Amino acid sequence: MPDVVVDAHHHLWVRARTPQPWIDPVTMAAIDADFMTEDLPASAHGVTATVVVQSADLWAETDELIAVAASDAGRAAGIAGVVGWADLFAPDLAERLAALRAGSGSGGLVGVRTQVQAEADPGYLDRADVRAGIATVGAAGLVFDLVIRHDQVAACAALAAALPDVRFVLDHLGKPPLAAAVADPGALDTWRRDLAALAVCPNVTAKVSGLVTEADWDRWRPADLRPAVEHALDVFGPSRLMFGSDWPVSLLAIDYGMWLEVVHELLSDLAADERADVLAGTAARTYSLDLPAFVQPTTTHPTEEPLP
Repeated sequence: MPDVVVDAHHHLWVRARTPQPWIDPVTMAAIDADFMTEDLPASAHGVTATVVVQSADLWAETDELIAVAASDAGRAAGIAGVVGWADLFAPDLAERLAALRAGSGSGGLVGVRTQVQAEADPGYLDRADVRAGIATVGAAGLVFDLVIRHDQVAACAALAAALPDVRFVLDHLGKPPLAAAVADPGALDTWRRDLAALAVCPNVTAKVSGLVTEADWDRWRPADLRPAVEHALDVFGPSRLMFGSDWPVSLLAIDYGMWLEVVHELLSDLAADERADVLAGTAARTYSLDLPAFVQPTTTHPTEEPLP
């Protein structure tokens, strides 16, 4: 395992403050619990730094995650950045984001995410008010994380092309339908096409995360994930992909250490500098994490355009 790994995607929640009504206590018993900083297993598995990501549509959760990252416990756990929630339609959005950034300091707010995957309107990302809010996030110097369904990838490509000054991160490779693809490999065809179109946009990077929960939770194998990861490597390249655990959601199908092992297996054909990008460098660059210089890549990537 390399010396430096950045987990670019995990969650923390205390349900009394940030309810998680989507958790079914029967089918999701493994995560029907609170998960706090001291529970995060990243450092125990040699992970250098992490990015904690929102799980509730609440300004209060964003405030809380920033405070957690700044705490002694957060620093000890390696939390180097926060992707929080923001109300894209708030009339004072720019001012609120500026205040959050000013108050969070090093290891604070690095991005914003909203639950686009919950939007039923297929034209949601085409709306002028949605795009204006996302543009405001970008103008604040923050990344916009895209948590979407696989049928929304094409809309994300149009969004990223329309807002070239905003940095986007695609969570979980856009949730490819991996469970269906075991029986029908053609189930990935539309996702492949749309992901390739999204990757054309140089202002987009993507996370190798959340894949086991798109596969069959009980019967998945690493080989089931390989087609999605290989396609992502083909269209984005290692310098625009980053590792994430999606812990604790990932516990529905895998434990933290095993996911690290699976990712290493899936990346085993890459050169050392390419693996270093996926495992640390891309996240450090994309989120502007305050990490030691050795996390940064030692090679240049001629296909990668500078991001704003």
